[in-house]
Amino acid sequence: MKSKIAEAVNLKYSPVAIVFTDEKPEGATQFKEGRWGCVVAMLKAAAKGRIAVFDRKTYGCTGGGAGLGFGNTYINVPGGIEYFLSVGNKEFCQSETGKNIVKNWPALEHGEAYKKTPEFAKSFIDALPYYDVPTKYVVFKPLEKLLQSEKPEVVVFLATPDQLSAMVVLANYARHGGDNVIVPMGAGCHSICIIPLNEGKSDNPRGVIGLIDISARKHVEKDILSFSVPYKMFLEMESNVEESFLTRDEWLKIKERNQ
Repeated sequence: MKSKIAEAVNLKYSPVAIVFTDEKPEGATQFKEGRWGCVVAMLKAAAKGRIAVFDRKTYGCTGGGAGLGFGNTYINVPGGIEYFLSVGNKEFCQSETGKNIVKNWPALEHGEAYKKTPEFAKSFIDALPYYDVPTKYVVFKPLEKLLQSEKPEVVVFLATPDQLSAMVVLANYARHGGDNVIVPMGAGCHSICIIPLNEGKSDNPRGVIGLIDISARKHVEKDILSFSVPYKMFLEMESNVEESFLTRDEWLKIKERNQ
């Protein structure tokens, strides 16, 4: 499947389709069971042409498990995820169990300081739209490699500020108001999967700007953010490309500098 949006904004990378399936794609790249990995690195690989696959044993990290829709995997974080995201858990790290874990996970002791207190962090974690994927696998694949028999759940674009501006305007083009895109705090994988999945439950889903996760930023260029939409919103936006501002001179002047 080709994307009119990608062509109109002159994307550098392929849009990525997120597909739920019980069949593992042949030749797909996958994290090794029990090994750490970042879902955003896999997103980048898919945007560059590869196919990536995840299951309940190979989602890379605790946040990846939750972000991809494999339930609330944060309950497995030693010492408490609310402490890890905020001030750390020195008491746990001084216990016999904690001493062994903190050797390989030093941030567990001092925290990431993304939230001021454990209470604030817990409110954030509790409010996430957790999802239980109904299939064995979650697959990232370039949109143009999507099979006719496949229907993606979410489509993700990696975009520069110019391109992101166009997508935000297009997302509002055939809608009332101007608040049809959100920029929620969250892990990179939250913003590309479970949050747009949750938006897909609405009659008027919103687009989701993401990759504002400081821990995931190192996996993408400094001028790249993500724009994710549930599939039905993708189809809506695609249908409006040719009649919208994307064919007018004001945008075409901007497009030129993204050649």
